[in-house]
Amino acid sequence: MSQVEIKFGTDGWRAIIAKEYTVDNVKRVAEATARWMHSKAMSKLVIGYDCRFGGPLFCETATQVFCNFGIKVYMDKNFVSTPMVSLGVVKLKADMGVVITASHNPPSYNGFKLKSSYGGPTIPSDIADVEAIIPDSPLGKLQTLSDNEEKGLLEYVNLEDMYIAHVEEHFDLDLIKNSNINLAYDAMYGAGQNVIRRLFPDAHLLHCDYNPSFKGQAPEPIHRNLGELSSALSQSDKLNIGLANDGDADRIGLYNAKGEFVDSHHILLLLLYYMKEHKKYDGKVIITFSVTNKMVQLAEQYGLDLEVTKIGFKYIAEIMTKEDVLVGGEESGGLAVKGHIKERDGIWIGLVIMEFMAKTGKSLEQLVQDIYDKVGSFKFDRDDLHIEESKKWAIMQKCKSGGITSIGGKSVIKTEDTDGYKFYLSDNEWLMVRPSGTEPVLRVYGHAQDDAAVRRLLDAGHVALQEGIS
Repeated sequence: MSQVEIKFGTDGWRAIIAKEYTVDNVKRVAEATARWMHSKAMSKLVIGYDCRFGGPLFCETATQVFCNFGIKVYMDKNFVSTPMVSLGVVKLKADMGVVITASHNPPSYNGFKLKSSYGGPTIPSDIADVEAIIPDSPLGKLQTLSDNEEKGLLEYVNLEDMYIAHVEEHFDLDLIKNSNINLAYDAMYGAGQNVIRRLFPDAHLLHCDYNPSFKGQAPEPIHRNLGELSSALSQSDKLNIGLANDGDADRIGLYNAKGEFVDSHHILLLLLYYMKEHKKYDGKVIITFSVTNKMVQLAEQYGLDLEVTKIGFKYIAEIMTKEDVLVGGEESGGLAVKGHIKERDGIWIGLVIMEFMAKTGKSLEQLVQDIYDKVGSFKFDRDDLHIEESKKWAIMQKCKSGGITSIGGKSVIKTEDTDGYKFYLSDNEWLMVRPSGTEPVLRVYGHAQDDAAVRRLLDAGHVALQEGIS
C-alpha cells in the first residue's frame, strides 16, 4: 500500500484521525524531525498534547521515536496548551518542541506542530527541510517509555505549573482580581481550561471539562461558535469581559460586557495602544495580510515601522527572532506582544487586556472607543465557504486573472495579492479571499464601516466570486 504524502500547512501537519492521521504516519513525521535535529546537532526536545482524541497515544508514539534517535525528551503526562510547550522549550533550554494538536480544526482532526528553541513556530524553511525527509515507511518496534525513562532519555515535566509561575512573575494578578473585572471564560473544551480555573477561581466558566469530541464543534474562538459566552455576558449585570481560547489555547476570542464580539483587529489595535502609549515600549509592528489597515494608520501615528506578512504566525515569529517586535498578530486570533515568548498565546493576550482595563479603570467598550477616536470606526467579518476543491481553485484563478473588477456595483480601486487577494472599494472597505490550506474551504473576509455594510459586502462578494464558475 502506498504511503500517504504528508504536507505541512500554515501551522503544522493536520489530518483526520484514523484516516491519514495514524500512529504509523506520526512515526514517519517524528522520524523526519529527529533526523533533521541530528543534522543540526540538536539533542533535546519538549513534547505535549492537547485535549483531542488520541493525544496521549500519538504523543507517546512520537516520544518513542525521538528517544530511539537518542534525543532527550521532556514530556508532560497531562494535556497542555501550545504556549506551554513553547515556554517549556525556552525554560528547559531545549532545541525543539512538538505539540500534538490540530488547534482550531474540527474534532475529527489531530496534528503535529514544530516549535524552535526561541519558543515559537519553526520557520518555514526549516519546516520544508523536515517535510522533505519524511520516510516512506514507519519504524518498527520501539523501546517502551519506561525503558527510555530508565536510560535517562525521557523526563516527565509539568508544563502547566511552569506556565502558571511565568504568568505570576509577569502580571499583577492581585490588581486584576481587585479591580472591577469579572471574567467569563470559555475553554471550548480545550487545553486552557485548567489555567484559568487556577488563576481566577471566581471566573464564570464554560466548557471547561475534558471532552475530546468538543461536543462536535470545531474549537475555533469566533463569534458563531461562542453563543453561550456571548449570552452569559449580555444577560449578566456583573460579568464585564469574556475570554475564549481555541483547542490548544494559542488563539483568543474576546467579548465586552454587552456580549459583543471584539475581533482580533480591534484587539491588535488595543495592544498597540497599550504597549506604546501606556507602557511606553517601542518596536516594530507585524501584521498578516488579512488584518485591518487601521493598524498601519495607528503605527504611523506612533512613528513605528510596520510590516505585512503572509498569513500564518510562523512568518511573524521568524521576524521576531531577528528584530525587536512590539506587537504582532493575525486576523484568526493568534497574537503576540513584547516581553513574552515569540509565540501567539490566547491566555497571555487576555491577561494583557485585563491588565489594561485594571490600570486605566476603563471598560473594554471605553478602550475600543479610544481607538476609534484615533483611527475611526470599522467592522469586520469572515465567511467560510465550504465548497469543492475544484470550485475553490477556479475562483482563485478568476481572482488571479483579474476577473474581479467590481463588487456589489462598486468598482475595485486597488488589488493586493500578498497572500490571497484583497479588493479595495475604498480606504475603509475591502473584500479579501483566500483558500484554506487544510480544508475544502474558501475564506472570504469583509471590512467596512458597520456590521450592515460588512454583510452587504460579503453577500455581494459571494456573487462576484462565483459568477461564471460552474
